[in-house]
Amino acid sequence: MPEFNFDALRRAPDVEAPNLFAVDPTDRFILDEAAELIEAAPAGSVVVANDRYGALALGAIAVHGARAVRVHQDAYSGELALRRNAEAQGVESSAFRSMDVEPTLVDGARVVLLQLPRQLYALDELAALIARAADPDVVVIAGGRIKHMSLAMNEVLSKYFGDVRVSRARQKSRLLIASKPRVVGAATAGAGAGAGAGADADGTTTGTATGEDAKGRSPLTLASRHDAALDLWVAAAGAAFGGTRVDIGTRFLLEFLPDMAPDAHHAIDLGCGTGILATSLARARPELRVTATDQSAAAVRSARETARLNGVEDRVEVVRDDALASQPDASADLIVLNPPFHVGSTVHAGIALKLFADASRVLKPGGELWTVWNTHLGYRPALERLVGPTEQCGRNTKFTVTRSRAVGELVSN
Repeated sequence: MPEFNFDALRRAPDVEAPNLFAVDPTDRFILDEAAELIEAAPAGSVVVANDRYGALALGAIAVHGARAVRVHQDAYSGELALRRNAEAQGVESSAFRSMDVEPTLVDGARVVLLQLPRQLYALDELAALIARAADPDVVVIAGGRIKHMSLAMNEVLSKYFGDVRVSRARQKSRLLIASKPRVVGAATAGAGAGAGAGADADGTTTGTATGEDAKGRSPLTLASRHDAALDLWVAAAGAAFGGTRVDIGTRFLLEFLPDMAPDAHHAIDLGCGTGILATSLARARPELRVTATDQSAAAVRSARETARLNGVEDRVEVVRDDALASQPDASADLIVLNPPFHVGSTVHAGIALKLFADASRVLKPGGELWTVWNTHLGYRPALERLVGPTEQCGRNTKFTVTRSRAVGELVSN
């Protein structure tokens, strides 16, 4: 067996810390269970989905001889980590190809290795796609940490596969092994998050939106929901955080939209998610050029569709990026941010601090960063240190909204 050092894998450029790991026992369990299938699979027929930092893809290639592996990682930082880890382990970049969630990802696949996503909608989206486009003899080996698994995952897979087996536990991980696909219609992203026409008790209306235009050019159907209070359509792919609902932090931040940098020409929605803030800015201020950026491929698809549904797709540029890596220094007048406080399933401030620092770099001197955060997180000192003078603009029972003014130079964290 070729030498391959799982322990040498890194998370970079994602946040790294002693309690954050690039590989977990589930990765090893999936690869051990799939070993014979991978080694027997023809070139190009092994697919890896939801690979965190490349452990599954690189293990399949370097340990089990897989060739021309197709890989989907929702997080752009995961794709970058895969490339770095491949180089460090001596794996040729031609041995794998990064792809979005689309039929070509799984077309003709014989073996699919999958780290189970936390969102059932994301699992539904992937399972439907595999059942429709993979080889009829495909075997899906999906694994997760037991504490994050539920019986609903079995039910989702059983909807699309005639045979779903559950493994014994190993090191607090378990596998779901699915085969005998059955096609149950077109894949619908976030089906449980609002697909199908109808109205909810809160007055919102739900529907479906297809990909990047209404003519069906995208192979996946995104769920959509009309928020009556905001008069805003929200679209969501399966893995988009929060689905089609407007989270209460974002809703609170939107109350301050009229106060945000009134003379701004270029605004950025950093960590845009489904594009609610970016679209709202573009609708309210036609003179504003808006960039929406997120590292999640699902978020990017969702934000583009949200902008289109609300008629501002010509003024909202959506970019998949690692924080603001592609944005020039001192190029934005306004940045809005509802930062995550989880790194995967771990509560960790590192990602927020990274976003604050990048916002400081990209803001023009005197530019404004508007942030909403759970009050107990106490981000104000970090914002003062990394961005500049920070004032509280609003506070309710759960959230604080702050405005930070950039000082025009990077501040060390």
